Amino acid sequence: MLYKEEKRVFSMSEEEVKSRLCGLKGFRFSTTSVIGISLAFPFVLRGELSGEIGALFDDLKRVFVDFDLESCVEGNVDAWYEVCRKIRVFYDLGCEKGKVGELMGKSKRIFVDYPVEVLVQKAEFFCKFGVRKEDVGLLLLTKPGILDFQLEGQVISVKGLLKHFGLSAEELKSVAQNYGHVFGRNKMANLPHVMRAMELHEWFFNKIKDGNHQLLASYVMSDPDEDLDEKYRDSLERIQCTRTPMHTMNKLEFLHAIGFGENALTIKVLTDLHGTSSELQERVDCLLRYGIVFSKLCSMIRMMPKILSQKPEILQQKLNYLCEDMKSSLQYLDIFPSFLCFNLENRIKPRHRFHMWLTERGFCKQEYSIASIVATSDKSFVARLHVIHPDAPKLWVDFSHSKAH
Repeated sequence: MLYKEEKRVFSMSEEEVKSRLCGLKGFRFSTTSVIGISLAFPFVLRGELSGEIGALFDDLKRVFVDFDLESCVEGNVDAWYEVCRKIRVFYDLGCEKGKVGELMGKSKRIFVDYPVEVLVQKAEFFCKFGVRKEDVGLLLLTKPGILDFQLEGQVISVKGLLKHFGLSAEELKSVAQNYGHVFGRNKMANLPHVMRAMELHEWFFNKIKDGNHQLLASYVMSDPDEDLDEKYRDSLERIQCTRTPMHTMNKLEFLHAIGFGENALTIKVLTDLHGTSSELQERVDCLLRYGIVFSKLCSMIRMMPKILSQKPEILQQKLNYLCEDMKSSLQYLDIFPSFLCFNLENRIKPRHRFHMWLTERGFCKQEYSIASIVATSDKSFVARLHVIHPDAPKLWVDFSHSKAH
């Protein structure tokens, strides 16, 4: 880590390193502790001993000295490095140096009782809710009991969990109508994306942050058959009899991981998904990076699974054309997700550009939607052109021919 983050240290002379460590000891830490701190926070070996470095040591003094975490650390470099690695997890989440020393001190058992892997695992789990990373750090510091929760192997009923967290019958009905593809069973490990797929992630995270975190620990399915979808189970049996059961099951696990539940709708989507689970994830990541809202993307996949049958670069090109050339917004995909399934060069571009050409020359007086321009069959498209202007069909043939060559 030291070489990766602070290569310049290795070009410093022995005297320069010693001088720097002596400077850091001025913060009232021993040589052993300063070396451990430096390994966990390599940036302290450069720059002024104020600003960010001063803020860090203010926090460390609060935690180790004022709250006596120092007495829980063995007197060797490895022990100091290990504890400081745990502290660093919270800074990496965005907690501000110089502002969280007292909070860390009050929760000092975190840095004694749990390995760094547990802290990272829980942080990654809650970050998947799509909330601010800093809020995840503050959650773990203020509700350290969460670190004891077993969130991996448990199976949940989406409906049952929502009821457990206080969603009313009327609210449940509304959510089920809008996000039926999410309902059924799923794994607790997929919970963050389950909530994001229903646009309930902030509500759920705030419930936990506001003191209801024990509801997560106390949740169990009330009945072994709760939310068991028979059609889904039958489909699993049929998958095992196919030629490539492992490939298909990997794709199914991908759907569950992005929030789709164990239900018949998910199986229907599965049949139209092409590609490996890793390829499908790359395509989803591409669409999310472009700015499509998670819940809306899941709904788009439910309506038009073939969206994910295209390479990321093709999806990117279509989104660019939609937003930049057609002057539309991503929200248009909510009502016309199949836009992303049409060929850009042979369908979308020529039709749109010809409509623009007709409009600019005053032939087309009416404004047509993107869906009506792109999705209309060739026969209907030409018929409409004739209504716009008798010569338009011939012009379209000439236009298409010129663009093709």
